[in-house]
Amino acid sequence: MPTKSTGGKTTRSKSTTSTTKSKAASGSSTVRGKNKRLVIVESPAKARTIERYLGNEYAVVASVGHVRDLPKSTMGVDLENDFTPKYTVPRDKAKLVKDLKASVAGASEVILATDPDREGEAIAWHVVQATGAETKPLKRVVFHEITPGAVQAAMNEPREIDMDLVDAQQARRVLDRIVGYTVSPLLWKKVKRGLSAGRVQTAALRIVVDREREIQEFNPVEYWSLDAYLLPEGARAGSTQVKAGLHRIGKDKADLKTGDHASTIVADLDGAAYRIATITKRESQRKPQAPFTTSTLQQEAGRKLGYAVRRTSQLSQELYEGVDLGAEGQQGLITYIRTDSTNVSEVAQQAARVVIEQKFGKDSLPAKPPVYTRKAKGAQEAHEAIRPTDVARDPESVKKFLSAPQFRLYQLIWQRFIASQMANAILDGTTVDIAAGRNLGDDLKAAPYTFRATGSVVRFPGFMAVYQQGRDEGETDELDDGALPNLTEKQRLDLQKLVPEQHFTQPPPRYTEASLVKALEEAGIGRPSTYAPTIATLLARAYVTLDEKKLIPGELGFVVSDLLAEHFPNVFDVGFTSQMEEELDEIASGDRPWIPTLREFYDPFNETMKKAEVSIERVKIKDEPAGVDCEKCGRPMLIKLGKYGKFLACSGFPECRNAKPLLTTIDVKCPTCHEGDVVERRSKKGRVFYGCSRWPDCEYVSWDKPVDHPCPKCGNPYMVEVGRRGQIKCPACGHIGSTLVAAS
Repeated sequence: MPTKSTGGKTTRSKSTTSTTKSKAASGSSTVRGKNKRLVIVESPAKARTIERYLGNEYAVVASVGHVRDLPKSTMGVDLENDFTPKYTVPRDKAKLVKDLKASVAGASEVILATDPDREGEAIAWHVVQATGAETKPLKRVVFHEITPGAVQAAMNEPREIDMDLVDAQQARRVLDRIVGYTVSPLLWKKVKRGLSAGRVQTAALRIVVDREREIQEFNPVEYWSLDAYLLPEGARAGSTQVKAGLHRIGKDKADLKTGDHASTIVADLDGAAYRIATITKRESQRKPQAPFTTSTLQQEAGRKLGYAVRRTSQLSQELYEGVDLGAEGQQGLITYIRTDSTNVSEVAQQAARVVIEQKFGKDSLPAKPPVYTRKAKGAQEAHEAIRPTDVARDPESVKKFLSAPQFRLYQLIWQRFIASQMANAILDGTTVDIAAGRNLGDDLKAAPYTFRATGSVVRFPGFMAVYQQGRDEGETDELDDGALPNLTEKQRLDLQKLVPEQHFTQPPPRYTEASLVKALEEAGIGRPSTYAPTIATLLARAYVTLDEKKLIPGELGFVVSDLLAEHFPNVFDVGFTSQMEEELDEIASGDRPWIPTLREFYDPFNETMKKAEVSIERVKIKDEPAGVDCEKCGRPMLIKLGKYGKFLACSGFPECRNAKPLLTTIDVKCPTCHEGDVVERRSKKGRVFYGCSRWPDCEYVSWDKPVDHPCPKCGNPYMVEVGRRGQIKCPACGHIGSTLVAAS
């Protein structure tokens, strides 16, 4: 598998002192904080950044996430004793916790600076429980951006651990453990080993499966369009044509259901005259989109950058925790990245207005900073939206310090935020109705046929000078029509051609990762921190596969979804899952106790579980024929599902144990050995990479997809795909080309 560095960025070597300091901050075996104020965060990168901002009286260490968790081998919840969790220190965290205890013991004060959400609050509480920090002066601080000012402000406003937030996180963890460790073994017994069920995960699977059934059951309906291509009378050859679609037949809306109907109208229009009946002009304003939340960032990064949800989460975490900016040192570039709020601080808005006036002029500023509200179910407004920590730090100024993926994501966040604070765009739209018929009278509105042409242009770009939102499949924009030529009412037009075209209604599109996140948010399922792991689990369990970025449920996904929906109609219902999220929010706000909430859930769930155990029959997942024979015994090979996805196995098992990976070739010969084919492979984390079919005899691997096209600059025999816009790059000299050029 290809070696990868964090975020694709090569770590720069510093002095020996700096290196030692970084290791200590990362939670290594070095004991920190003797007679100092000890600051504890989750991430080593975050620790390094914050340590730069604090004086010598502080020491900063990282817990590296949770220091305690429920055990993996058992449920770890005492169902008979108010759902008491049985937390343990994981084996791989034992040494780190020992060091944290020593650091806490030697510190003059302990400051818990974990993330500003339920998970961060729970981590802070677990650190106290695991290290004995309650014997020390103890403070909890939070900051929504990692900058010198924000860190210092947080240090000046300490508080106690918020046990309502901790209880909400415990309730979610216990609830998910009960569901997972009860239903998952049932799936193992009734379907196959290695499967899992989850409150949010299974509801998400059901959404994908229901959409696939809509597609399967969809019956396309035929319809026809009729477009007229026209030129103003006397226009010179090469002038802009007017494309107008048939809009009305007499006074009725045009509705062409068959080709015969369309042909009849074409015949009736033979020799017809075309004149402009009405011209309607309108002004419209287009408002900018709100700054990013977690889900909208994941959606837009998917549309515009082609990033998977997990990739976006990883990169945004890196930008939040801090990047080395040379002389400026380690700096957090964006605010906290797990948020469903579109709020923006007044300070950030005023800073944005300064940048907008400098770069785009005073006309691009609205009279006052805009305010955005959230429409998603269950949205919280406690935090800020995702924005640059310093809006004056434009993308180009930090480009040399970032990896290419980091830069593209930061640029997206910066542009979206700047645009959100700019003036509306002003559009001029024109609608032209064109009368058509053989004998047109003076009343053109009474013509036998009316064609309609529309055009739209930007009069004032406003925010569109910086940013325009990406579109999902099937979405259109009025600006796609472009501008119409200058026309006047009653003007005659010359027909160039009539084009009838057959169409069929289309089923709803399959979900992409981005559109599934949107659906989950709109339904109130999950929270900002859960979207990425939920989708990752669906893929890892092979409930769904990714094909051209579309999520497609396989037979296993259908079986599991249907079985759980039938026997647990409430637990895995989309509406019920959303309701549970609301109850968890009420626990977080202190309006609901967590133990009675779990009891309300568990008692009926337990009864349902007892019935399911005796009523669910064993389900057999059929193996898919591979279409090839075993090279060892000659029997047919089968496509089977394993821990890391599909693989080929002999149907003669156990007599014949021949098995091998299921490889997808991309019609490119291996650039290294020139004998094998380049095939798609997957890492243990599910990321696609490319390798030679002759592995391990040939060790060629690449994260980028090879293209069978030599570099025109240096002659390297192949190039690789980069980005989403048909670009290809030479891995030898870096020359950028186009797949369109390669294809020609």
